[in-house]
Amino acid sequence: MQKNLYLIVILFSLTSCYTYQVKKQANTSTGNKQDLKKTSASANMASSPMKNTAAEIQNMSSQQAPVPINIQEKLSPNKNVKIDVDGKSYKVIVDRWEGDSLVVHPTHNAKKTLKFHKNQINGDKIAEKRFSQPIADIITVLAYAGIAAGIYFLVR
Repeated sequence: MQKNLYLIVILFSLTSCYTYQVKKQANTSTGNKQDLKKTSASANMASSPMKNTAAEIQNMSSQQAPVPINIQEKLSPNKNVKIDVDGKSYKVIVDRWEGDSLVVHPTHNAKKTLKFHKNQINGDKIAEKRFSQPIADIITVLAYAGIAAGIYFLVR
């Protein structure tokens, strides 16, 4: 029992409150297009049905176009990120951009430098290191519960 308790305490002490999270893009252009679609649809109700279907097709095709991702803005210097390069994942700290190439070093090895071309980097899987409040709350509650259990067993 005591060995299991020590193992649990060690595991919680090694748990980090920081996680790598992919930033969700705020897509404000689709909201504007939907508003435009509603107003154009109401305006086109009085016009012929042929014009109405053409406007709907045009709005659907413009809505399906993906938003271009600017990797150089996402990967600014001194950011701690997790990137996916040619199917392999790297946890790195961004040093600088040299033209179209990204110069980085691994998080725990500042002496080693890596260089990637911007076309090699998967822009959809760039995850920034952020503080995770739910994980911190769970660790805090478990620590308080452990302290309370320890006090209970000492008093008993």
